[in-house]
Amino acid sequence: AAGFPSPAQDYVESELDLNELCIRRQASTFFVRASGSSMQELGLFDGDVMVVDRAEEALHGDIVIAEVNGEFTVKRLQLQPCIALFPMNPAYSAIYPEELQLMGVVTWFFSSTRARRSCEALFRPDLRGKPVVVLSNNDLSGEER
Repeated sequence: AAGFPSPAQDYVESELDLNELCIRRQASTFFVRASGSSMQELGLFDGDVMVVDRAEEALHGDIVIAEVNGEFTVKRLQLQPCIALFPMNPAYSAIYPEELQLMGVVTWFFSSTRARRSCEALFRPDLRGKPVVVLSNNDLSGEER
């Protein structure tokens, strides 16, 4: 290849395989797209891809996909003092289901930063042509675009 070597090469230990990293049990794992904004404070947005494991034991505080009254929902599971499903957006209310069918535990999720950028152009036309700083949910570093 032509050009200069990447300074990042000094820090590469091995290649990451997303299948090895994200899938513990292939037979019980599936992928699904998030829909809606009830989990946005977690950093899970409409259109993000979730990795869900049906065989993972759901623990208090896990993010789960549940069926409630014939509808699928993604929420934080509360087991004590009573079973409840909590959104991560104050605009939504907690769900206290009489019956709860868990479809699986969300073990990972992936976001497309390009999808977010295109959504901003659609829903925030006032931002077109202006630099926008995007802060990660994990740290305080930002990226101007």
